[in-house]
Amino acid sequence: MSITTALLPLVGPDFGAVGGAGDLRTIVGALLTYGLVIAVLMVIACAATWAIGSAQGSWPTASKAKTGLYVALGGAVLIGGSLAWANWLLSIGASL
Repeated sequence: MSITTALLPLVGPDFGAVGGAGDLRTIVGALLTYGLVIAVLMVIACAATWAIGSAQGSWPTASKAKTGLYVALGGAVLIGGSLAWANWLLSIGASL
């Protein structure tokens, strides 16, 4: 054990101290799952609308569907990466 480890106590979140922390994790996991499923469905719907709009020559529809596709992809990336980001922050906080 090094001197810095002995002098600095390990500080980290105590999830067991909060009543219902397990229920909270379950709820957050379910919300992330629903959000990711909805984002993927929106990607499919917007991609199909973009393809149909382009094929029929409806450029305003194709343009709005393309924008919707990019927004849905961004949402899917943010939702998918949020759990990994939170775990990374918790591991960084525990090591400080």
